[in-house]
Amino acid sequence: MGLYNGAAHLQGQLDSFVAQTVPDWDLTVSDDGSSDDGPAILARFAEAQGARGHAVRLVSGPGQGFAANFLSLLASVPEGAAWVALSDQDDIWLPDRLQRGMRALAPVPDGMPALYGSASWIVSETLTGHHASPRFSRPPSFQNALVQSIAGGNTMLLNRAGADLARGAAREALAVGGPATHDWWLYQLVSGAGGQVIRDETPTILYRQHGGNLFGSNRGLGAAVSRIRQVFSGQLGAWVLQNNRALGASAHRLTAENRALLGRFAELRTQDMVARARIFRALGLYRQGRAEQAAITLAALLGRI
Repeated sequence: MGLYNGAAHLQGQLDSFVAQTVPDWDLTVSDDGSSDDGPAILARFAEAQGARGHAVRLVSGPGQGFAANFLSLLASVPEGAAWVALSDQDDIWLPDRLQRGMRALAPVPDGMPALYGSASWIVSETLTGHHASPRFSRPPSFQNALVQSIAGGNTMLLNRAGADLARGAAREALAVGGPATHDWWLYQLVSGAGGQVIRDETPTILYRQHGGNLFGSNRGLGAAVSRIRQVFSGQLGAWVLQNNRALGASAHRLTAENRALLGRFAELRTQDMVARARIFRALGLYRQGRAEQAAITLAALLGRI
């Protein structure tokens, strides 16, 4: 779990760990320089849960933002960890959050990296009202991952091979400044390495909306307009460049096909419009939703990604 001035809602998040139907868990928290009572709340939780057999560990984050904080955690995951779940500091895990992910990933062959992510129930700061995050109809793939993230890190679970993959790649990504977001990067990494990505449309968390959220609910007309605006403002293009650099540091971990695809994608904006149209079509990149697909196609033609 990444922590930064999260005292206001931290206890609810911690209590939801205790309520999991999977009773065997440990917790590592990276505090990125909190100045509130978050570390003290965590210390009390660690003492109480230690008596119940749960190891709760607090480490210092790199102080370089939320994505770097999570990558530093992934880089320090113990070898042999069977499952690694990511958590924010202010949500509520539903009781079967871990169990659903473990069941979904259980059939994946040993040695194959796998990543699970789910939909969320979006709720108010006081946990009142709820609606589901957007549904995605197209399958997860590297071609989708290069231009879109499809699950929040607060819903993600990695299997053993996925955690091993992320551990080494996180160190490589941090050495070149890291990706735009840790969850988007994980989707790119696992799919790019030939692993399996599972998107569960059943929500497994209550995603609390409040003034401190770095990202909003990703739902509704306003969110769709905002995402399309990101495409044409150049914000998406900046994120893509950052992601390409971080992923490129681990290119040797990708399949040969996806390594070549990443290279061609990185060269897209350097071409003239005719070449961009040809390359974009050949790459097969796509976003979820017709409007967003139209927007990303036009952005590619205009050299915005």
